[in-house]
Amino acid sequence: MIRINSSLTPETLRADVERLFEVSAKKVFALQKSWDPRLGAPVFTAAGRYTSRGWTEWTQGFQFGSAILQYAATGDRRALSIGRKGTLEHMGRHVSHIGVHDHGFNNVSTYANLYHLAKAGRIVVSEGEMRFYELALRVSGAVQAARWTELPGNLGYIYSFNGPHSLFADTIRSLRSLALSHRLGHALLGEGDRPISLLGRLLQHAETTARFNVFYGRGRDCYDISGRVAHESIFNLNDGSYRCPNSQQGYSPFTTWTRGLAWILCGYAEQLEFLETLPENEFEPHGRKAGFIAHFLKAARATADFYIEQTPTDGVPYWDTGAPGLRDLGDYLDRPADPLNDCEPVDSSAAAIAAQGLVRLGHYLDSKKQGQLGAYYSAAGLTVARTILREPYLSVSPRHQGLLLHAIYHRPNGWDYVPKNRKIPCGESGLWGDYHVRELGLLLQHLADRKPYYTFFGF
Repeated sequence: MIRINSSLTPETLRADVERLFEVSAKKVFALQKSWDPRLGAPVFTAAGRYTSRGWTEWTQGFQFGSAILQYAATGDRRALSIGRKGTLEHMGRHVSHIGVHDHGFNNVSTYANLYHLAKAGRIVVSEGEMRFYELALRVSGAVQAARWTELPGNLGYIYSFNGPHSLFADTIRSLRSLALSHRLGHALLGEGDRPISLLGRLLQHAETTARFNVFYGRGRDCYDISGRVAHESIFNLNDGSYRCPNSQQGYSPFTTWTRGLAWILCGYAEQLEFLETLPENEFEPHGRKAGFIAHFLKAARATADFYIEQTPTDGVPYWDTGAPGLRDLGDYLDRPADPLNDCEPVDSSAAAIAAQGLVRLGHYLDSKKQGQLGAYYSAAGLTVARTILREPYLSVSPRHQGLLLHAIYHRPNGWDYVPKNRKIPCGESGLWGDYHVRELGLLLQHLADRKPYYTFFGF
């Protein structure tokens, strides 16, 4: 269980955040210098160098989004140039990509960050460039919402690349793209020009995910522990009925892949922030605003509590809570995680995502006059942040292109690099982890310096 340090504040981590972005700058420029576009998007490192794996190119936005975040945190215009040029030259195909559930990763990390920097007056752009970003966000949200499986009971979901029967936990963060497109006044047009509300689909997807991918200790199966997350939910398309949990990147359908848990935690926390900005009347065609917020908060709190309880004392989880080698680690929850053990890998990328989710959940609850509860989750997030912003997780070696060490990509498929004389993967980075530790750092910087609160829908 995480040993929460309640004395931590964003201010106490200011030096760690400054060091993060000092190290980060070198990584951004090194990757840009060595990257060959012909090989596809960089995904994860092997022996310290970023490699590509053409699966769905879901990390392309993190490549250029990282450079944009570097500028947002430091004002380094060289980083801005990389992010801006990379978005213009390489991200267009991702806007209209009908084959993935990753629009919230690719397009929000690039087009949206540039759009919000421009809106905040942090960069100067022409009216045409501003319209370019806006159009990309409008289209991306609609294309993502069109990848839709309808279910009985006013439910439905954006289906994964596995097909219309498959609902992934990851996709909760693609709701960002629907949210931004809706906020820009856009709607998806169906047959006969029928307008389809992007807010409606956002709410339906989140409700479906909360109902089927998150467990609440109510006996749905023999392994129903409150806050447990299934990576994938499978449905019968003939009648829309739920069939079973499944897992692609976790150990089993009945254990919790911790990055999937982190996606859920962070996704609901940031959507709670977004829903609060919308007036009551926008919810009227879909239900009551208070009802959606209650369901989102329930999912966020359940997964946050599970993360805190099922993670070692320093806040970095092992890659799956049911990984078989954990039994050989003894009382692993009662001491800091060991990234160099010989039994099961940790996943620092899950920690970076979860830390942001915990801080956001705490901030949200504090804004709702639940200060004691908010302080608890915020302190948990800051405890995780302090761990991963320092060695052995912060990658300070100029010979390593990654920023956040000890991330795991796809353990079941064996895609992660195992160093010589080691038994399991360790010491490597994934571009999603590098991006999200920067996103976490930017959030903490804004909180520490009393800047406008940083969200996916504005700076």
